[in-house]
Amino acid sequence: MRIPLSWLGEFVELPEDITPEQVHADLVRVGFEEESIRKFDISGPVVVGEVLSAEPEPQSNGKTINWCQVRVAPGGQSAADGGADVRGIVCGAHNFTVGDKVVVTLPGAVLPGDFKIAARKTYGHVSDGMIASARELSLGEDHDGIIVLSRLGLDPEVGSDALELLGLDQTAVEINVTPDRGYAFSIRGIAREYGHSTGRVFTDPASLVHPVDGAGFDVKIEDARPIRGRVGALGFVTRVVRGIDATRPTPAWMVARLQLAGIRSLSLPVDISNYVMLELGNPIHVYDFDKLAGGITVRRAMPGEKLVTLDGQEREMHEEDLLITDESGAIGIAGVMGGESTKSGDSTTDVLIEAATFDQVSIARSARRHKLPSEASRRFERGVDPLVSQAAAQRMVDLLIELAGGTADSLGSTLVAPWQPEAVSLPIARVNGLMGTDYSDAEVRGALEMIGCQVSAVDQETISVTAPSWRSDLGRPADLVEEVARIAGYDRIPSVLPVAPAGRGLTRSQRLRRRVANIVTSAGFDEVLSYPFVNRSQLNDFGAGAEAAGESEAPIHAIKLANALDGESPFLRRSLLPGLVTSAQRNVSRGLTTLSLVEFGSVFEAAGDPLALGTDEVPPLAEKPSDEVLAALNASLPAQPYRAAGLLVGSAIAKQAGEAGRAYDWADALDAARTAAGAASAELIVRQGSHRAFHPGRTAELLIATESGHEVVGVAGELLPELTANYHLPGRVAAFELDLERIIELAPREPRTANLSGYPAATQDLTLVVDADVPAGDVLNTVVKGAGELLEHASIVDDYRGQGIEDDKKALTFALRFRSSDRTLKAEEASEAKLAGVAAAEQAFGAKLRD
Repeated sequence: MRIPLSWLGEFVELPEDITPEQVHADLVRVGFEEESIRKFDISGPVVVGEVLSAEPEPQSNGKTINWCQVRVAPGGQSAADGGADVRGIVCGAHNFTVGDKVVVTLPGAVLPGDFKIAARKTYGHVSDGMIASARELSLGEDHDGIIVLSRLGLDPEVGSDALELLGLDQTAVEINVTPDRGYAFSIRGIAREYGHSTGRVFTDPASLVHPVDGAGFDVKIEDARPIRGRVGALGFVTRVVRGIDATRPTPAWMVARLQLAGIRSLSLPVDISNYVMLELGNPIHVYDFDKLAGGITVRRAMPGEKLVTLDGQEREMHEEDLLITDESGAIGIAGVMGGESTKSGDSTTDVLIEAATFDQVSIARSARRHKLPSEASRRFERGVDPLVSQAAAQRMVDLLIELAGGTADSLGSTLVAPWQPEAVSLPIARVNGLMGTDYSDAEVRGALEMIGCQVSAVDQETISVTAPSWRSDLGRPADLVEEVARIAGYDRIPSVLPVAPAGRGLTRSQRLRRRVANIVTSAGFDEVLSYPFVNRSQLNDFGAGAEAAGESEAPIHAIKLANALDGESPFLRRSLLPGLVTSAQRNVSRGLTTLSLVEFGSVFEAAGDPLALGTDEVPPLAEKPSDEVLAALNASLPAQPYRAAGLLVGSAIAKQAGEAGRAYDWADALDAARTAAGAASAELIVRQGSHRAFHPGRTAELLIATESGHEVVGVAGELLPELTANYHLPGRVAAFELDLERIIELAPREPRTANLSGYPAATQDLTLVVDADVPAGDVLNTVVKGAGELLEHASIVDDYRGQGIEDDKKALTFALRFRSSDRTLKAEEASEAKLAGVAAAEQAFGAKLRD
């Protein structure tokens, strides 16, 4: 909200030496946020001039200019810039004559846009200044004609200060108004608050107006679909003014105030309606009375009904939209924007003035539904004083009579919004108990009475408080406590650091999540955060993040958002991989071709059918849903398991002198997955797997041992080449994804630790011949299990297929290390353990020792 200080000073006393900074400080004291200071960006000598002569001179470019002699100071006196009293000025406008008084910017003046005025040679003359238009002074959009002061009803002395005359020397302060304080979107509300802050005398501008009720104009409110049990239109006051001249110029003082308040001048009737809205806070709409067909009916829109609004756009109405209609149909969206068919124009002579009160929720929904935020809807959706509409309508009538030459008509309507204030019971002790202050009972009462509340005693400890009509936000004891603190001064609230309650710190899951993130990023991965929204193609490409083997072609069930931010990506992700691929694609496009990315986050898995509510069942904004509706909503929420995923692109080892370099492959992804799981004290079991997004021969399925067997918790490997090509990623792309939440659940509560043995190890090699299609990892796990506790470590060192081995066989070589914690092992003991592993592999896979 921008507040011109001259306007503010009409309704509250301002010190003579007041500064914008001091006004900001005073308003901050009562809870407003300081924003900025607004001024007209004009400086230097700008004076009133009188045209003495104007000689038209046609130019070779087809343009005709006027070579003018302009008096800019009384005869024989120096002008404001110290120069002569008569200046020669070139002007391209033709809307003035000899004898007219105009605005002259003399050399040394600076206009908006850092436009510096100086004596310049142009069109064969030295133009010693400039005759200004409204646009050049930021007073409007008119640039083809200059400002003729006599047409604005002004006859100032030649050489006088034009900035002061036109209000261009005014200043405004801008503050941020919180959504609950709609009354502050007016000079009336800000002046009242300034009075609260400083103790200065406040005069309510509504009290300066003497409303006259109109009658005889037919207005009906027919709301078949009220919201929250309240009809959309609560009050509707109309007045008729006849014989206005809509072509009259808006007075300069009004244009200046509107400009400082952030509203541009359009036409006299529109400017007056905006002026009244800013002054009293009640939006005003003006209809061309001759364009209305019969009376007005306020109703909800009918299915398929359309309206062309003032911005020239045809809009299809929603059945919840509240419309202003006449016998021809819709003529405006109530509280948001009027219709094209009844707007006033230069030919308008008779107008109907509307000062209504609408339901906040209805207006807010319509404004958002049609993406039509306006100054009117901004106020209605925050709450307008229901008792100010008569004063606002009368203020509009008075200004049209004064400035547009109109005549008030008795025709109109007076449907004032019913206002039934509800008293709030406030235990006085609650104020100090909630704020930690020491306000006296008298201070509490005084603060509430200052803001307009009626206060009466219920008993010695409780008071009954009735809020004024302009404070619809005061409906709970906590609201009243906040007002007492605001008026009494926030500096009275003690600064006491609260003592943190005793607790157990982070949960086990939180600790392990942090540990995993720290260890993985310490291993060289860059953590990224991507949006959880994906498109259908990404769902089809990646599926779920940890699909079981053989299920890669299963149908994908994903959650689709009804109000997606991006219509192209309306689904919630079931895997973290699409976001990582998108991040990698963006980085690669910027020349970063070696990447190791990791993301930790939730995915969304549909659990049954989502809850479907009809329009009548949607919980309203201002009411708490029933327990049954809340339970249904909670039951419809999808499962959101927490996952970890990584993506590797480019070189694991960069090419350099003496080093050929190596690209990331499936082994790097598998190592990263093991690192992540190991950080949670879990050990992964690896076996051959499949996944719709991964290379069929380079995909590892990751499992964890459970009491009942093994459970799949992730996947690692290399993405399909055609998939990476579609996403424009170079070379091989390795990736992994883990169900981190499930890994943490299955990980041992206490990390496994091993004692370091002081005895030497016994190492042996083992080569087994098995069928070529037997996974090497399964053979290794079987050997380890069969060898028993003496086997300290085992790894695969070779997978041989070729001469000396049958075509359908392969030879797997394992490096085994045996050790005992209490003695030095004999070779026979190590061999016996190795043979036990061989026997287990032979029984499971038909493995044979290679000769």
